[in-house]
Amino acid sequence: MNNAEQINKWLDDNRITEVECLIPDMTGLARGKIVPRHKYNPAEGLRLPEAVLSMTVTGDYPDQDFTSIADPDMRLIPDASTLRPVPWNLEPTAQIIHDCTFFDGRPVDLAPRNVLKRILKLYEDEGLKAVVAPEMEFYLVEIQPDEDIPLRPPVGRTKRTEAGMQSFSIDAVNEYDGIFDVMYDWCEAQGLALDTLIHEMGTAQMEINLDHGDPLALADQVFLFKRTVREVAIRNNMYATFMAKPMQGQPGSAMHLHQSVVDKDSGKNIFSLKDGQPSQKFFHFIGGLQSYLPPAMPFFAPYVNSYRRLSRYTSAPINLSWGYDNRTCGLRVPHSDPQARRVENRLAGVDVNPYLAIAASLACGYLGMKQGLMPSEPLSGSAYEQPHQLPRHLDDAIDMLLKCEPLTNLFGEHFIRTYSAIKEAEYREYFDVISPWERRFLLLHV
Repeated sequence: MNNAEQINKWLDDNRITEVECLIPDMTGLARGKIVPRHKYNPAEGLRLPEAVLSMTVTGDYPDQDFTSIADPDMRLIPDASTLRPVPWNLEPTAQIIHDCTFFDGRPVDLAPRNVLKRILKLYEDEGLKAVVAPEMEFYLVEIQPDEDIPLRPPVGRTKRTEAGMQSFSIDAVNEYDGIFDVMYDWCEAQGLALDTLIHEMGTAQMEINLDHGDPLALADQVFLFKRTVREVAIRNNMYATFMAKPMQGQPGSAMHLHQSVVDKDSGKNIFSLKDGQPSQKFFHFIGGLQSYLPPAMPFFAPYVNSYRRLSRYTSAPINLSWGYDNRTCGLRVPHSDPQARRVENRLAGVDVNPYLAIAASLACGYLGMKQGLMPSEPLSGSAYEQPHQLPRHLDDAIDMLLKCEPLTNLFGEHFIRTYSAIKEAEYREYFDVISPWERRFLLLHV
């Protein structure tokens, strides 16, 4: 049974009446079309303007054209492995992620899903396979339609907001049982492999971990999970936000990424030797992360708000120190048995596009292994006391990315230039906005 036959059978068996045809855009949002079942032909796919992939988070475009001036279509081909129900719709509805191709069959190089596939192919060509496990932090907040009013924690089942920090509190999680019960049901219906749920440091800040597995499948799950949680929260009269730093005085939200590499044939973890000791590849992988994460920061901190999180005052990484089970480091190696040896990248905010963040982290590690880069000595003390080693602002990060030839070679010059132009356009738009702080302290005082 081919891809199209498999999809048609599933749609018929589940009596689907509508199909949500999705692609992730540069921000990680779902774009696409909703098609009546009787008009959806998976063998043919459908069409969408290529320019969708050069949109900013505000729906604008860079000043320069990075797609054809004629604004042509691209072809969307469904991936049968991503076919899932939409559990919150009243009518039987399917959602399926599509891959973007040109009409001659070539993958569209600006499509984030294709970017991740491109990096995974590098591993495959070396007889290797990457394994990842994302951890996502997010806040539940009170609905507030006025953007000028700061966000506030929502009221829970006790009709009160949380008092103080409630890290790892079971009772604090239970305040929102109505949300999480539905969330787990909807995620199970979609085949999203949730692991643990905990209360994080912030007020009404939660963390969900996903089971480890194939990077493309996990990026798809993060993409769908964000969509699901937002929908559950809205139906419970609150917002779920994946901003990196949504509230003043509260910790930021990260997407920590656990990474390991296995031999494609044997499945053995190449980060460990037969005697259980760490391998040279393990150290080279960390060396690559330390060398290339700074220029790759626009993928891990893609917005102006992202850099509010990366401060020594917010319990977030500020440098590239690494250590064994040291959560103050940007790169942490958790205690594990040798077969599960992995590196946790703690730099990414949860506001990232999961396809691009996973691709960038694996690309940095790949370069380290190919170039034989060695890391610094592991740190046992606090990395918060170490010097700041990361770009402090989005515009600085963009400059570093554009000058990094090894990353440009892996991702493709067209993609790097387009992505950088999108981020520059977003930064320019933000820079035009005058903040309440400036009006309060500068208006009559300078």
